[in-house]
Amino acid sequence: MKKIITLTLILIYRIGFGQTAYIPNEGSANVTVINVATNTYVTTILLGGGNPVGVSVSHDGNKVYVTNSPGNTFWVIYTATNTVAKSIIVGNEPFGIAVSQDGSMVYVANFNDATVSVINTATNSVTTTISVMSEPHCLAVTPDGSKVYVTHSNSNTVSVLNTSTNTLSTQITVTEPSGITISPDGSKVYVTGGSNSVNVISTASNTVTATIPVGSLPFGIAVSPDGSKVYVVNEGSNNINIINTSTNTVADSIQVDCTEPIGISVSPDGSELYVAFSQSNRVSVINTVTNTVSTQIGTGTNPTALGNFISSHVTGIPSQNNPIPSVSIYPNPASTTLTINNLRFMNYDLRITDVLGRDVYRQAINNSSESTIDISNLSTRVYFYQLTNEKETFRGKFVKE
Repeated sequence: MKKIITLTLILIYRIGFGQTAYIPNEGSANVTVINVATNTYVTTILLGGGNPVGVSVSHDGNKVYVTNSPGNTFWVIYTATNTVAKSIIVGNEPFGIAVSQDGSMVYVANFNDATVSVINTATNSVTTTISVMSEPHCLAVTPDGSKVYVTHSNSNTVSVLNTSTNTLSTQITVTEPSGITISPDGSKVYVTGGSNSVNVISTASNTVTATIPVGSLPFGIAVSPDGSKVYVVNEGSNNINIINTSTNTVADSIQVDCTEPIGISVSPDGSELYVAFSQSNRVSVINTVTNTVSTQIGTGTNPTALGNFISSHVTGIPSQNNPIPSVSIYPNPASTTLTINNLRFMNYDLRITDVLGRDVYRQAINNSSESTIDISNLSTRVYFYQLTNEKETFRGKFVKE
């Protein structure tokens, strides 16, 4: 399957810019929406009952998928309107949920009937149900979409599903696995487990290659966009461990003053962590440069946010006199090309600079709605982007891999 990774870019337009986090609140049956750019509350999406737990944001940022554990369903939320578009019936007590990189498939772990539901997002229908070990908990899809990894805490197993055949291909022994994430290049799976550890699984061999001691009761886990760090929330010790993926050791720890951290996601540029604290009813925002809490944002009751809850799609916010469509750039990280789409038919000056502000690329974009640029000659690092004309300016950053 062709690798598709969508926007990880911040666009600014006079009034502001919007990168968004969606926090399911298990106790209040709603979703708190947070503007990641300004770290402020945006709105609350009412779900009409149920217990939202797992969450996954599509990589184009257009949809959010949230599991409803007692209702045997999951919700589809449209981010353009922040409204529930549909509720889809799956298995018994759905828990973890994950959407493929290309957005075509959603996978749901049904905790009480030992199955994984496979949903076609074009039709919003369950295409098949895969039998797995008992009590599937959390899951993650490889970037190329070829495999799904599923944790089973009570059976000390991680299941590996083949998405071409929608069958269970193998099982990996891991002590009490729970939270799970996959490296951006798809080579490693990181699983929080019993004995207060994180297990590293090679996707090439489907074997555990390292076990890393962490804090007490690790649960939520996320990887940085460049794959250099893994962040682990420890529910029992109220802290976050930072793992250096080159050495497979804990490089630092962040102590927090809230209780019961569960969900964690990283901003698309890697500059901030967002941690949901179930008992404190808030999200803490952590600066990844200083490893300190920069702000805290109130949520609903018992936020869980188990999964990827941050949208990587960003749109400029228009002024009343100068409305614009949603501008997006993808993929990010990118290796050879970047595509800019949804431009108005106007002339723009595209400028790319390195971290020292030196120009590395410049191009005029004339009267087009989409433009693809060649970045194959750029070195592997972070770059800054600016798209301007006489009426508007968009800025952001991307990673060249």
